[in-house]
Amino acid sequence: MIYKRSSALFAEAEKVIPGGVNSPVRAFKGVGGTPIFVKEAKGAYLFDEDDNRLIDYINSWGPMILGHAYQPVVDAVVEKAKKGTSFGMPTEIETKIAELAVSMVPNIDKIRFVNSGTEACMSAVRLARGYTKKDKIIKFAGCYHGHSDSFLIQAGSGASTFGVPNSPGVTAGTAKDTLLANYNDIENVKALIEANKNEIACIIIEPVAGNMGCVPPKNDFLAKLRLLCDEHDILLIFDEVMTGFRLAKGGAQELYNIKADIVCFGKVIGGGLPVGAFAAKNEIMNYLAPLGPVYQAGTLSGNPLAMAAGLAMLTALNKDGEVFKRLANKTEYLHNGIANVLNENNITHTINRVGSMISVHFDEAEVVDFKTAALGNNETFKTFFHGMLNNGVYIAPSAFETWFITDALSYEDLDFTIAAVNKVAKTL
Repeated sequence: MIYKRSSALFAEAEKVIPGGVNSPVRAFKGVGGTPIFVKEAKGAYLFDEDDNRLIDYINSWGPMILGHAYQPVVDAVVEKAKKGTSFGMPTEIETKIAELAVSMVPNIDKIRFVNSGTEACMSAVRLARGYTKKDKIIKFAGCYHGHSDSFLIQAGSGASTFGVPNSPGVTAGTAKDTLLANYNDIENVKALIEANKNEIACIIIEPVAGNMGCVPPKNDFLAKLRLLCDEHDILLIFDEVMTGFRLAKGGAQELYNIKADIVCFGKVIGGGLPVGAFAAKNEIMNYLAPLGPVYQAGTLSGNPLAMAAGLAMLTALNKDGEVFKRLANKTEYLHNGIANVLNENNITHTINRVGSMISVHFDEAEVVDFKTAALGNNETFKTFFHGMLNNGVYIAPSAFETWFITDALSYEDLDFTIAAVNKVAKTL
């Protein structure tokens, strides 16, 4: 494919935007080459600035669950924009989407809207600390909760080792209150809790990890976390920025029948516009200002355009009782097709899948955490990525990201994708 205009646009962007991008993964550093600049999108397809059509398996990193430019969402945003784009004051639509979200998700009474998943997770941790009056948190290696200082932590060895900053600009003082655990390793979590008795406010986790590829929870891991939190008066936070309203109406809480104390949302809840949210039972949410002492605020929180988009999206998902089954069936079809083709071409691989999230890893070992995800052959992935791109299929430009399936994908699109994998596999 020809990418002359994308290359020219990237060169111009580099002059005025750090790295030429406004989010690092877009720069193609993990795969090499020049990023693709999108001109428009519709349904399951992207159209770039060189007029190439690409089947999209990123879908804006998850929110386009019903496809790009989904008409009810577009109509809702257009109509709302005609009445003003931002007020910094209460609007009726905020209550409407809140009522709908609370009715769809188990174990929450109140929800507060913010502007991103990062802001939702940051606010949830602040609320947990204020509610429990404890400072430390546990997060898991390979789980990404946004770029707030508390989450950009890399820990040393040893169960009680304090975290050290993983990015310049994060202070050691912030890092010392973040403890790093291994995903799917309950004994590791127990050791951290034992070494920091009565100091841990919360455990935050992606119930299905999506930032080391798709990594499901194994061996009742989430249920065991829930029991540990109950035993030690620790709040359990589910970061459902990716899984919320995607794996089921009630997200991972519904899918795995596990109750979290605080749940964070993003992606789907905004219908493609910048939205995040966090929610919990009354007892916890009432600790937020103006009712309680934990301060959180935002001029653009509850923005009417974002609320209109989110309400249209959640309404569609709530009314369509079969949508999550269709998504899971399409993802399973794609999984089986890719696995058959890679096996036929003797390509070492493993595939993880939960609902409409899927990832391909070029290693034979089961991928259960960040360490095993990192064992994959990244050079093979680079060749695979560019091969798929040249065959009209756009996947995440990183070996450590999940693919997101949209209901707009047809089985013809899936067959086209599987055929592209077959072509690329012969070159690996």
